[in-house]
Amino acid sequence: MAATPFSLSSSIDHHHHHHHSLRAHRTLRHQPPHSKTHIINPIFTHPSPKIFPKSTHLILTCSSHSSSSPTLQENPLPTGKFLSNHDLEKLKFLENFKIFHKLPSGSMLLIRVMQEQEMDMTVELLAESFAESMVLPKAYVKLLGFLVKQYLVERRALMPHAVTLIAFHRRDTDEEKGEIEDIQLAGTVEVSFDKLGANLSPPSPTPPKNAPYICNMTVKKSLRRQGIGWHLLKASEELISQMSLVREVYLHCRMIDSAPFHMYSKAGYTIFKTDSILILLTLQRRKHLMCKQLPPPSNIVSETNMSYDDDKNLAQMDA
Repeated sequence: MAATPFSLSSSIDHHHHHHHSLRAHRTLRHQPPHSKTHIINPIFTHPSPKIFPKSTHLILTCSSHSSSSPTLQENPLPTGKFLSNHDLEKLKFLENFKIFHKLPSGSMLLIRVMQEQEMDMTVELLAESFAESMVLPKAYVKLLGFLVKQYLVERRALMPHAVTLIAFHRRDTDEEKGEIEDIQLAGTVEVSFDKLGANLSPPSPTPPKNAPYICNMTVKKSLRRQGIGWHLLKASEELISQMSLVREVYLHCRMIDSAPFHMYSKAGYTIFKTDSILILLTLQRRKHLMCKQLPPPSNIVSETNMSYDDDKNLAQMDA
């Protein structure tokens, strides 16, 4: 699933689409940013086989324990702003937020916060996706990459009020046959939690600035149709449930994107507002602004773990 043209701080306009379902088999508790839970694996700099558990269960870990790997504190954010103790607690929570899934194909998926050293690979994925969505020649990917990187740098400086999540995919391999471990960046999504993290130039129809907002979601073309987009969406909702007191979540979906619209509807989103037909005069596609009322935090995991009768049909939403 490709990302659609979007709105960077000063120049591009964007939305997102893509989401799907898979099964996880265990319901877990969720802890608020100030609490502690056992951390199964430390935050890592580069993906390695050790970070992916062999279990078929969904595993969510959020901890305030220290880690030997690079942290947000060791890579200070270029905000130049004073952070309160509450904001520092939220940063620590984001640092240790990660979710594991085992996909129906047998591959493993890890979703966590993008680190500074992973920005370039995320920029490349987004630039290629935007070029695909806008039907632009490959020659424009480099220019898009320049704009996207500026945007991501600005957005990262807004943490903990906004965050970029990334998903790593590990292909199921047979060690006895000598198959080489295959781990690659599979997708990304951006989440803003409040007014301080809101985009200054959001797409129309404009979402409320004080409400959580999900955007800029994309899945690598070679890994689509596996439910990765669905898990990025549910991970975003899980994070919002822990980081924001506001229960209404907003996102955009282009009217021409019927598959993502169906996926969002399956996830509980409904149309809040739709672009006027006059938006076509600006050479933009008409979009729906969709909204969902999140359940209480204790119910988020069971919803994240929900399975549908036909996982294959939902996996096609990554197209």
